[in-house]
Amino acid sequence: MMGKTNKPSYNSCAVVTGAGSGIGRAFALELAKRGGSVVCSDINIVSAKSTVASIKKLGGKALAVKCDVSTLADVEDLAVKAEAFFKQPATLVINNAGIGTGGTAVGEVSMDDWRATLNINLWGVIHGCHVFAPRLKQHGAGGIINVASTASFAAAPFMGPYNVSKAGVLALTETLAAEFQGSGVQITALCPTFVKTNIVANGRLEGDSTGFAQKVMDITGMSPEKVVTITLNGYDKQKLYILPQVEAKAIWRVKRYIPTAYTKGAGLLQRLRPQTEAEEAVSSPKLVVNK
Repeated sequence: MMGKTNKPSYNSCAVVTGAGSGIGRAFALELAKRGGSVVCSDINIVSAKSTVASIKKLGGKALAVKCDVSTLADVEDLAVKAEAFFKQPATLVINNAGIGTGGTAVGEVSMDDWRATLNINLWGVIHGCHVFAPRLKQHGAGGIINVASTASFAAAPFMGPYNVSKAGVLALTETLAAEFQGSGVQITALCPTFVKTNIVANGRLEGDSTGFAQKVMDITGMSPEKVVTITLNGYDKQKLYILPQVEAKAIWRVKRYIPTAYTKGAGLLQRLRPQTEAEEAVSSPKLVVNK
């Protein structure tokens, strides 16, 4: 364990949602290594308990809490349990829980996919900020890290629900950052590209998109541990935006300096994406047989 410092991610009382795997688990473990106590929340309590067990092996202090972030009552209960565990308000909240969605065009994406994605990715973060932000402001210290994505500004084709959910998270984070100026509370948005997690395998991707996305992740993905280290170090430096990969920074700049050309280019590049069976049927009428 590292000694106490004045850096806000060290010796924190942290709440991490989606802490059972991937980026959330990496956040929980790194915070424990930095001397923090961690409440590990996840909709899968078994996974959350596994993370807690790993933290305790490090000599850290942690609690597993089952929480469905899409339900406000669950997040309110999470805050109460966290304060009881810490014996004080949380000083760092990481709204990380999310799911991946993609592979289908707007107008063809099911309403179930839209609702599930927005309920978890966006409403989950809204609930986290709604419940914890006033507590942090009253405490006058600490901060919130919202896990957005490069998708929040890249707006790649065939990722409508995911793009919209993460764009909402980024807008909410920027709004909070403005509202919390001078409060002593740090607000940070994490916007990675591909990270080597289970988000593709466990997401709601359609057709061949799952295999394609997994291949890209395997080749270009950054480890969650590295993403987390970069993020916490940036948070300690009071950065609003964390773009951990080179491609994230490149997309950020291109989208802002030449937005029209970027959008046209994204449309052209999407043609390289493997088509689903439904898309092939539409683009190749000869495959459709009337019976």
